[in-house]
Amino acid sequence: MATTLPRLPAGRLVETRQRGWVDPYAGLDAFDFVRQSPSPGIAPYVDHFWVVTWTDLAEPYEQRIVSHPTVNMTIAQNFRRVVGVIRGGFSYTMRGSGRVLGTRFRPGGFRPFLGGSVSQLTGRFVEIGEMYGAAGATLVEQVLAEPDAQAAIALAEAFLLSLGPNRDPLSEEAAALVAMVENDVSVTRVDELAARSGRSVRSLQRLFRDYVGIGPKWVIRRFRLHEAAERVYEGLGLATLAAELGYTDQAHLTRDFTAAVGMPPAAYARLRSRA
Repeated sequence: MATTLPRLPAGRLVETRQRGWVDPYAGLDAFDFVRQSPSPGIAPYVDHFWVVTWTDLAEPYEQRIVSHPTVNMTIAQNFRRVVGVIRGGFSYTMRGSGRVLGTRFRPGGFRPFLGGSVSQLTGRFVEIGEMYGAAGATLVEQVLAEPDAQAAIALAEAFLLSLGPNRDPLSEEAAALVAMVENDVSVTRVDELAARSGRSVRSLQRLFRDYVGIGPKWVIRRFRLHEAAERVYEGLGLATLAAELGYTDQAHLTRDFTAAVGMPPAAYARLRSRA
């Protein structure tokens, strides 16, 4: 399916909005990925919209993702769902030609569209029509029928605004704390984050569970794994990296890395030669 959006340059894991792609160079040889910032009206809730398109793939291509602490709404021919925070890695296999339109919510940003704790979505894939009834089903039909990616994004924006979300200071606090963890590699423990937030550990855990969908320990460890993937890719030794990122030892980092990325650090480092 054609898209009028421009293709972004090839990215690396260190780029915040493409962090988490396993072997991003190979991926961008197989498909086009673009993202678009939301309009001001929906920006308090949505981080960005993203579109993946692929055309006439000779062979199926599997893209593995090391997930983020975010909720996504995704619409494609073979799925149309709201995706909660995924604890492990996950992948999607592309065949032939196709397009996925995604809405990536800010951490905490989906709660106004849910009306309850975001933790109820964690690890789940919920059909848009199931969550939003006839209006959700209509959105899916309209997006799938719209060949122009920017027009499809406009449909998704209009739908979300029609739900009448109200800004929530706690949602914005949660987003700011997640951003702090993402951007400051020195944050490696929950008690450190609690102290910076001015909350108790228990209060911080409740905030993250209700607004982000998962606890602060997982969020910290996931972003440190994103950092580890980038640093391993660049050739940094595991012992040094484990100490910098707050792991008890190299073996602990290796176990977490392998579980999330789908391969041990040494194998991931070898991907560098293909860049």
